[in-house]
Amino acid sequence: MEFKPLIGITYELVFQLINTFLVFWILKKLLFKPVMGVIEARQKDIDQNLAQGEQAKSEGLSIKKEYEEKITSAKNEGQEIIKQATLRAEKKESEIISTAKEEAQSLKEKASKDVEQEKQKVMNEIKNDISDIALLAASKVIEKDIDKSKHEELINNFIKEVGEAK
Repeated sequence: MEFKPLIGITYELVFQLINTFLVFWILKKLLFKPVMGVIEARQKDIDQNLAQGEQAKSEGLSIKKEYEEKITSAKNEGQEIIKQATLRAEKKESEIISTAKEEAQSLKEKASKDVEQEKQKVMNEIKNDISDIALLAASKVIEKDIDKSKHEELINNFIKEVGEAK
């Protein structure tokens, strides 16, 4: 039996290899470089979009943090305003109560003075009435007129005695 080589080296094989390398080289120059350029451009575009996304995310997070700080600040400010308003209201309440107490005390003192004045007025009227009654009684008892100064002296003595007896 005779052995035949599976692949024989012939000029056709050499031309085929040269054609393959030539087609590879032409494809490399004409097709691979532009395709690789498109792929690289697409990769750069994707990388740029990812970078922009990361930047937008970090900006969003910083804005979120800033708004959270503003909200916290606003809450604290609101609580401080409420606290100040409460303190002012309590102070105003104390002032109103104090003023009311002072006015009540003033009215009480005025009423006491008015009562004392009325009491004195009534006492004076009673003294006058008593002196008139005493004069009438004395003139009835004595049945004679006494002079005015003597009469006043008798009345004042009588009033003093009545006042001390009280």
